[in-house]
Formats: sequence, C-alpha cells, structure tokens
Amino acid sequence: MSYIKRVLQPGETIAYVSRLHWIVYLPGWLILVFGAAGLILLPYRGAGGLYFYASLVVIAAALTVLFLAWVKRVSTEIAVTNRRLIYKEGLVSRRTIEMNMDKIESIDVLQPIMGRLMDYGTIIVRGTGSGLEPLNRIDAPIALRNAVMASASPSPSASPAPSASASRQSR
Repeated sequence: MSYIKRVLQPGETIAYVSRLHWIVYLPGWLILVFGAAGLILLPYRGAGGLYFYASLVVIAAALTVLFLAWVKRVSTEIAVTNRRLIYKEGLVSRRTIEMNMDKIESIDVLQPIMGRLMDYGTIIVRGTGSGLEPLNRIDAPIALRNAVMASASPSPSASPAPSASASRQSR
C-alpha cells in the first residue's frame, strides 16, 4: 500500500497523482554512454588493460547512478487530494511535505527550455506561515499546478458572496 493511501483522512479523496519525470535517469545514461564509448573505441586505440578496466569502472558507476535514480523515482509519491498536497520521498529515511489546500498561497512552475520540450519542471509551493517548498523534476508540472488550484478553489455549489450591486439594491 502506498504512503498516500495510508495517510488519507476519512472523506479525503485523491484528485491527481504525479511522479518524478524520467529525466532523473539522464545523468546515469550519459555516464553509461561515456563508459561504453571507451569500450567500443578501445580496439582502435591499441590501448592495454588500463583503459579496459577504467571503462568498466565508469560503466559500474553509471549502473549505480541509474539504480539510485530508479530508487528515487519509485520511492517518490506526489498527490493532490481534495484537502491537501502530499509529497513523499525516500525509501528507508522519509521526507514528507503535506500542505493543506487552504494554506497554499501560490504555486510557481519553473520550466527550462528542455523542461518545456520534455514536460518536466520544478514546482514551488508558497504557503501561509511556511517557506518555499521546491519539488524538483516533476512530470507534467502544469497539470499538477492546475490540479492544486482546482482543489484549492471553492466548490461551485458554495453560494457566492453577495455582490456590491446586490447589496445596493436591498437598501
């Protein structure tokens, strides 16, 4: 059972679920390509065993970085409920951010050019009484922001406040 489903309060429902973008694997893939290129180019350089072992060390480092990125992606949960925003990261040690919808002042979305093209970015949650909470490399950050804003807005069934013209007419 996921962390988010375990911490739901009675009457609370999940409105949107997100996760980290696959871009978290990019550093590992780049290191792996560098190590594989060393192995591929080894016969053309006429190099000895030192280059071979150095390439194997680089490939082992790349596989370690890829594994750690996988653990980070799998162990990170992001959800918007009808009452709060929940962010959990960590497998053994855990870091959670849970902010009630009525305490959220604004949501900032930061997307570099590659983030716009590949649909990832950083979400910064600004809440009353708390500092900035950046959530990095989030998949589909605009959709997450829209889900938070839709959950934070009052329901359409709530009666609107009387307008100024209505109060003038009643006088």
